[in-house]
Amino acid sequence: MIKMTSNHGFQEPSLPSPELDILCSNLSHGIHAAAQPLTILLASLSKAHTDRMSTEELRELTASSSEEVQRVCTLFSYLQELVIAESIRPKLSATAILPLLASAAEGVQLLFRKQGIILSSTVPETCPLVLINGPRTLRALSSVLLTAHALSSAQDHVEMIASTSIHGMQVVVRNLNLSVASTSAEARLSMAAAEANIRSQQAGFVFSQRPFQVLIDLPKAPLVH
Repeated sequence: MIKMTSNHGFQEPSLPSPELDILCSNLSHGIHAAAQPLTILLASLSKAHTDRMSTEELRELTASSSEEVQRVCTLFSYLQELVIAESIRPKLSATAILPLLASAAEGVQLLFRKQGIILSSTVPETCPLVLINGPRTLRALSSVLLTAHALSSAQDHVEMIASTSIHGMQVVVRNLNLSVASTSAEARLSMAAAEANIRSQQAGFVFSQRPFQVLIDLPKAPLVH
């Protein structure tokens, strides 16, 4: 979370910090990535270029342009989510994590099946309540699973494993067959947004690329007497 201070009635960013450096790096990378398809669109849709094109060529251009527009929209949605996660403190409450895990898995199961990727969930029958923001946690889990899907290949096995720990709950999403040397701009921003959503809740998030594994530590909710 990027802290803000107010001295004269308006907000100012705090002094540079590792978190702020990471945020600025992710924003810069995302904006640069979004500028690439916009540059392609600007060149391909210029009047000088389209005037010489046949009807069939124009149809092909329309189809390819829609893909570039979709990419820009995706990148900007990740940028927006990243900024919100870093700038707005979430409200935390005692929450059952098992329904969120089930919802996250169900939401992407069809995509996994279509590509021939196995998605399995291993969860305990019961677990303690955790102190989290439900919607942010669900978005983070969904982003991690979608990134695992995008990077995996047919016949790969993506596992989501939840277990209790001394301090609360631990959730692992992994593909032991996948080693990631580099990621696309979409994957990088998706994971950055997921990490920001989890860390904004004072929870832990560790991403390893070789093999692909995300470890999320969620704190146990305090007992109410």
